[in-house]
Amino acid sequence: MNFYSIPIIVLIVLLFISFVFTVKQQTAAIIERFGKFQSIRQSGFQLKIPLIDRIAGRLSLKIQQLDVIIETKTLDDVFVKLKVSVQYKVIREKVYDAFYKLDYPHEQITSYVFDVVRAEVPKMKLDDVFVKKDDIAIAVKTELNDAMMEYGYDIIKTLVTDIDPDAQVKAAMNRINAADREKTAAQYEGDAARILIVEKAKAEAESKRLQGQGIADQRREIARGLEESVMVLNKVGINSQEASALIVVTQHYDTLQSIGQHTNSNLILLPNSPQAANSMLNDMLASFTASNQIGEAMKDAKNNPRKTDK
Repeated sequence: MNFYSIPIIVLIVLLFISFVFTVKQQTAAIIERFGKFQSIRQSGFQLKIPLIDRIAGRLSLKIQQLDVIIETKTLDDVFVKLKVSVQYKVIREKVYDAFYKLDYPHEQITSYVFDVVRAEVPKMKLDDVFVKKDDIAIAVKTELNDAMMEYGYDIIKTLVTDIDPDAQVKAAMNRINAADREKTAAQYEGDAARILIVEKAKAEAESKRLQGQGIADQRREIARGLEESVMVLNKVGINSQEASALIVVTQHYDTLQSIGQHTNSNLILLPNSPQAANSMLNDMLASFTASNQIGEAMKDAKNNPRKTDK
């Protein structure tokens, strides 16, 4: 090999390198011949004519994502920022349209997203924006599909990934939520207190009913005991008045004895002389006699009205 053959070899290598090229997976290469579209080459080993054909560009056929941040106003005059994520890809059969009909697809998609969002959000209140974010995403996807399909782009999905109101608005919303929860807690506490009062009143009523029943039973048993005591005393020759006096005196001394047994007792018996028992008995008998006389008189007047008129 002489010195003059080296440039020829180098030229041949360069021509070979410019004659062949490769295209990556999920990529399309656009070939032009003298500035005019020639063909679209898919992934793999490809050939082109050196110095005549050139690779005008390459387009990725993978799914891509574009995040668009839009600031707009809601129906209740609240400014809010929305982040819309658009997932799109170049249609394999429309690589020509995607390459030659549209120079800046990102700017085109962004313009449509701005247009749709600023048309939809002002119709909603702030709370509805959070609830109906999927409706906004669907409206954006529909509009983009109709517009971008002509340029060889397929809109896979659109997502409203973030809704960010003004900081003061968020603080106010948090205060409203906190106040509402405090109101609910107060209602529950009030219901619990009311139930507690009702149940306590029911318990007191039941306690008083049972206490009254116990007192009634106690008095019934006392009366039965007094009746039996009078009958026993009558059998030994003591009449009813003497028996009653004896029982009253006995109970009087029993009461005094019971008071003396308890040093911390607050009970005071007035009067506490032995003659008091006899006076109490006489007063009781007089009261019973007067009551019986009044009852008999009222009964007689009811049965003989003419006699009363005279």
